[in-house]
Amino acid sequence: MKENFGLYLILTDPVAGYETTAKAAVDCGLRYLQLRMKNTPRNEVVEMALALRKITRGSHTRFIVNDDLAVAIEADADGIHLGQDDLSVEEARKQWNRPGKIFGLSTHSMEQARLAERAEPDYIGIGPVFPTPTKTDTGPALGTAEVGRIALATPLTSVAIGGINAANLPELLQAGADNFCVVGAVNHAPDPAAAIRQLQRIGKRQSF
Repeated sequence: MKENFGLYLILTDPVAGYETTAKAAVDCGLRYLQLRMKNTPRNEVVEMALALRKITRGSHTRFIVNDDLAVAIEADADGIHLGQDDLSVEEARKQWNRPGKIFGLSTHSMEQARLAERAEPDYIGIGPVFPTPTKTDTGPALGTAEVGRIALATPLTSVAIGGINAANLPELLQAGADNFCVVGAVNHAPDPAAAIRQLQRIGKRQSF
């Protein structure tokens, strides 16, 4: 059954700080919070993952680690998000055979979304919706119409991602996306709680 939770936040170099932004996400009741620290020494990633695990533990917010299964296991995260070139969902489940762990998978086309159904991840990312500077390995932007088409077609819970902000979010939701992931729209905000609440308000206004 598809899950509808609205905003999914990825933490990458937040100007307000990782822990402050994570606390804002928990206080605002976000369902998903992902840590993505590319090109960072592993010990720093582990240290931050452990800190965010403390903030999210016992809350409504599920803590996800990007790409690195070993870090997710060490921090006892709620789950792992995998890219097309990372460890497969099947192999990740074998290595992290713990009840209730969440496995997400990035997809960049209708074909990849359909292939993902075989692996049965807990959710798929669909994107990039719009051009984005934070990811350079995902191919051209799909646009809102195509992302909406994929989201409506897949039986899996899906999250649209890539260049989403308060200005273009209504168009995306009207195209058929249920859930949406942001990076810069919150990470670049000095007041992350205010940015999160603004996006949540837009999401609620556009829901039917």
